[in-house]
Amino acid sequence: TVLSEKPTTFTITVTSEAGENDETVQTTLKFTYREKYPDETPLYEVVSQENLDDNDVTDIIKLLEQQAEENLGMVMIFTLVSAVQEKLNEIVDQIKTRREEEKKQKEREAEEEEKQRFHGTPVTIENFLNWKAKFDAELLEIKRKKMKEEEQAGKNKLSGKQLFEMDHNLDTSDIQFLEEAGNSVEVDESLFQEMD
Repeated sequence: TVLSEKPTTFTITVTSEAGENDETVQTTLKFTYREKYPDETPLYEVVSQENLDDNDVTDIIKLLEQQAEENLGMVMIFTLVSAVQEKLNEIVDQIKTRREEEKKQKEREAEEEEKQRFHGTPVTIENFLNWKAKFDAELLEIKRKKMKEEEQAGKNKLSGKQLFEMDHNLDTSDIQFLEEAGNSVEVDESLFQEMD
């Protein structure tokens, strides 16, 4: 866009090629020819930018300065704009690289966080003994609750084996009971003789 004829001032908008996800960066450069152009560098400035950091704008200004000095004595606007175009394409690639690095950094942080979750307290004798005391107390409490529940439900009856283990007098108690009653039991042995 031509802004004025004397001195000749115009703007050129330079857009990068579309990067990943169709993102672009863009800048509008303003050029003003000096009286002795092309033997003298034109005046240039970045009028506007899109998706560029301040560091990127500074780099573009430095690039324009370098290219203008190298091309002194020749018509240079096309060369300057081409150099800026290449720089913008590099910036788009850098944005992609930055995003990939940020993604990798987030993955590393998540991995570290995951490691921290699984990294517990180191086991020492004191830690173990404290844990063991608490664990035994919890088990004892569970057993007490279970016994209370069984007592309330009437399930506190011992099995025959448990009864005999607790009281050894039960081994002969049936014989004593029969003798005390005075009844002797007679067994007809003939019923058992012809069994196969």
